[in-house]
Amino acid sequence: MNDASPAVETSADDSDAVLVVGAGGVVGRSVVEHFARRGVRTRGASRRTPQGPVSGWDHLPVDLSDADAAVDGLRPAADTTRLAFAAYVEHADLAEQIAPNVALLENTLDALDRLGAPLRHVTLYQGMKYYGAHLGRFRTPAKEDDPRLMVPNFYYDQEDLLRERAASRGFALTVLRPEAVIGYAQGTPMNLLMAIGTYVSMTKELGLPLRFPGARTTYDGVFYQMTDAELLARATDWAGTAPAAAGAAFNVTNGDVVRWSHLFERLADHYDLDLAEPQSMELAQVMPSREDLWQRMVDRHGLVDTPYADLVDWRFADMILNSTWDNVSSLIKIRQAGFSECHDSADRLVELLDDLGRRRILPVPAEERPAYPSGSTP
Repeated sequence: MNDASPAVETSADDSDAVLVVGAGGVVGRSVVEHFARRGVRTRGASRRTPQGPVSGWDHLPVDLSDADAAVDGLRPAADTTRLAFAAYVEHADLAEQIAPNVALLENTLDALDRLGAPLRHVTLYQGMKYYGAHLGRFRTPAKEDDPRLMVPNFYYDQEDLLRERAASRGFALTVLRPEAVIGYAQGTPMNLLMAIGTYVSMTKELGLPLRFPGARTTYDGVFYQMTDAELLARATDWAGTAPAAAGAAFNVTNGDVVRWSHLFERLADHYDLDLAEPQSMELAQVMPSREDLWQRMVDRHGLVDTPYADLVDWRFADMILNSTWDNVSSLIKIRQAGFSECHDSADRLVELLDDLGRRRILPVPAEERPAYPSGSTP
C-alpha cells in the first residue's frame, strides 16, 4: 500500500482542538487524558459514558453508527483540528466486522466535514491483525510495508477510506499499529492488563500458586510484545505534528519482547506467590463460575464495583495466552522518523497493576492476603 498522502504539515497551537473517538476504551481513554493534561481543548466521544473520573475533557455521548446522530452528537466538536480514531465494533465473523467499523469512521469524518471542522490530522489505530497475527504464524518482525492478506480485515477498508478522504479533503493522516495495549480503562473487557490482574488477584485470593493458564508452548517458547497506553498516546501526539509521520503507518510497541515464563516469574514475585507448573485451561469456561468470588473480593477489599461481565473478556485472554507463534514487529521505521520512546514491559506491567490497586479497581498486591486456605473451595 502506498503511504502517499497530502503533504500537510501540522502544528500544535492554541487553536488546537482534539477529538478522541472511542474515549471509553484503553487506547481512547489514555489519549484523551494525555491531551487534557497538556491543556489542549479535548473532547472524547463514545456511546456509553466512560466509567471512572472525567477531568479536563468533555464527554460527547454519541452513536456514530448513525450518520445523522453523528452530526448532532459531534456538533460541540465543530472546531476539531485533530482526530484520534479508536472506536471499534466487535464481531466474531471477520467479514461482518468490516461494514460497521468502516461506518463508524466514515460517519465521523463526514460529520466533521458537514460541520465545517478545520481538520488537519487524523490518527487511525490498527494492530498486529493487519499482518495476520490472529490467524497463525506470520512473518516476524512484521514491517509496515508487508503485503496485505486475502483474509477480510476491516483495518484495510478503514485505511483505504481514510486515505481517500485525506486526499480529497486535504488533511494529513498517520496509522499506528500497537499490540496488546496495556493501560487503565474501566468497563473495557478486551484489556490484557485487566485479564492478567484479575486472574492473578483471584489466584492470590484463593491462596493458590500462580500457574500460567495457556499453552505450554506459549509459556516457554513464544516471544510477545506489548504497548503501554500512555506511550501510544504520546506517539499519537507526536504523529500529529511530525512532518515525517504524515501519510505513514508505524508499528508502536514498548520496544522489547517478553516470554510469558519470565513475565509470570515477575508477577509471582510481585504478588508474593509461589510459581507452579503451567496448566492449560480455557479461561472462558473456567472464569465465569468465579463471579461470586469477584463480588466477595469487591466487598473485602473495598473495590470499585465493576460488573463482572464488564471486567474481562476471557475469550480475548485465551486467544493471547494460547497463541503458539511469535508476535514481534519492527520499530525501525518509527525510530528513524523520530519517535524513540520505550518501556521495559515487565516493569511497566507491574507499575500499571499497582496503579489499578491505587484506583481500587483490583486489590493492591502488597495488601492482599489469602481469604481461603490453600486448596479450599470458597
